[in-house]
Amino acid sequence: MGNEFRTEHDLLGERRIPMDAYYGIHTQRAIDNFRITKTRIGHYPDLVNALAMVKMSAARANADLGMLDDEKFGAIEAACKEILMGWGHEHFVVDVIQGGAGTSTNMNANEVIANRALELLGREKGDYGYIHPLEDVNMSQSTNDAYPTALRVASYFSLERLADAMEELLLAFRAKAEDFDDVIKMGRTQLQDAVPMRLGQEFSSFGTMVAEDIVRLGEARALMLEVNLGGTAIGTGINTDVDYRGLAIAALCDVTGVEFSLPSDLVAATQNVGAFIHLSSVLKRIAIKLSKISNDLRLLSSGPGTGFGDINLPAVQAGSSIMPGKVNPVIPEVVNQIAFEVIGNDLAVTMAAEGGQLQLNAFEPIIFHSILKSSDHLQAGCTTLARRCVIGITANRDRLYSNVTRSVGLVTALSPEIGYEAATDVAKEALATGKSVLEVVLERGLLSKEELSAILNPENLTEPGHLADG
Repeated sequence: MGNEFRTEHDLLGERRIPMDAYYGIHTQRAIDNFRITKTRIGHYPDLVNALAMVKMSAARANADLGMLDDEKFGAIEAACKEILMGWGHEHFVVDVIQGGAGTSTNMNANEVIANRALELLGREKGDYGYIHPLEDVNMSQSTNDAYPTALRVASYFSLERLADAMEELLLAFRAKAEDFDDVIKMGRTQLQDAVPMRLGQEFSSFGTMVAEDIVRLGEARALMLEVNLGGTAIGTGINTDVDYRGLAIAALCDVTGVEFSLPSDLVAATQNVGAFIHLSSVLKRIAIKLSKISNDLRLLSSGPGTGFGDINLPAVQAGSSIMPGKVNPVIPEVVNQIAFEVIGNDLAVTMAAEGGQLQLNAFEPIIFHSILKSSDHLQAGCTTLARRCVIGITANRDRLYSNVTRSVGLVTALSPEIGYEAATDVAKEALATGKSVLEVVLERGLLSKEELSAILNPENLTEPGHLADG
């Protein structure tokens, strides 16, 4: 260990590698070539863990076939288990956006695992004559099956956290719906007064939109369960034993605790990124609906004196460096921005998927990077919206009730009792004079106070059938 560097070689020649580096020459060339985002693959623990799971599963299958001796297998497996426990993620240093269809990521994993395995056996890093990154760690694999399999495994686990965050947001909306179920307000269409509703119904609708997308996300997540491990270069399985793919997928199921499966056509699966297209579209759907809900929260809380003022969002920070006392809806605003990013990420996935050619899509790195960013940021957005905004929302009850009694939209609720023509005349007079609908109705003797009181019962105003029954 006296030297500061070790020398490694590949088809292009030799390179000096820092002696303490667990990566090797292939990773070093990728570091030199891809200085793009400054985001390393180690930024995504799910991906690093998935790579370790794939490499461990392949090693187990090769050991079962007698192609990898027990000592090598034990060391490779031990290195992979350490990675799954959190060791070494900082050594996965290749930029997330890279040419080569993920080859640099695969090489990075092979080299780190090989060098840690050598170290565990008491040998020096770079002693590839004993454990080789390609001949041993990458045995029976190609980037074209190992990398996409790792992407699907990583996505599967990442999406579980997003679903949990969405569930938390759903529960927050449902709790508010219950709190506000007795609060009457005016509903609005096209930003104009429509008909009365309960504030609880409005918040319940937010929850329903989130609940729908939890189901859609689960469906998209299930598509990640089909992996092409064992297809090697283009899906034909070249350079593998006839029994390898079955043993490898069984090992992957055991290692992950998840029932992954092989597709019926590995050649199609190697080039087909349809599952990622669908997943990205679902993430966009989630983002758009969260953004719409955030728009509504900003609008409903606008004012406080000159806007809608239906609700109050919790004050989480000062809103202005020049206007004392101003508080802005910063939490819904940040969710809006996450949504804009996710929509852009979906376009990147779309273009990358369309750009595939023949037996492989070379652009899976940007597909995965886009999807993982979307998933991670949506997860953070849902959690932030639930904890920093929704649970602290309060209702301006008196203002909401006053809006109902003053709104011309109230005539819709009175129309079944006084008739459409009379209701139209009441609306005209109310608009012309500034009187409330209730005042005009009483002045014209169309209904008594008692009848109006019954009609204005929140249940009668916001549920079908009650007026006719009355």
